[in-house]
Amino acid sequence: MSMEQRVSLITLGVPNLNEAASFYEALGWNRVETPDGIVVFDLISQTLGLYPIEKLAEDMGLPVEALGTGATTLSYNTRSVEEAQQVLALAEEAGAGILKHVEEVFWGGHVGYFRAPDGHIWEVSYNPFSPLSEEGAFQWNGFTS
Repeated sequence: MSMEQRVSLITLGVPNLNEAASFYEALGWNRVETPDGIVVFDLISQTLGLYPIEKLAEDMGLPVEALGTGATTLSYNTRSVEEAQQVLALAEEAGAGILKHVEEVFWGGHVGYFRAPDGHIWEVSYNPFSPLSEEGAFQWNGFTS
């Protein structure tokens, strides 16, 4: 047996569940129905869950201080440089702090970063070498028609 190459659920430990949920809703995302105490957004072939950081630490058997934030980025790829700039502007309007505006990077793409109000860092990227599928799915070498 081998583990299939996929991530099914990304759970972010957040200090304030309602504030974090409001931020992602301000980006235009829609929640799915869940029990109280967790907020979930279905993505293309994955799910993003928001969970109180204290509960997440308790589930893991770690102190909250051991979890931290910022050492990982969540990446959102777009279909164009303009779309990347628009997403970064939308995040700022929703309450995110802009860490780096979208600019060209050494490998030929364009990248910007924002910090969500919950402290998690998102990369917004346009990669001309990895076109998205029609529905927006990402693969490293892209989708071709």
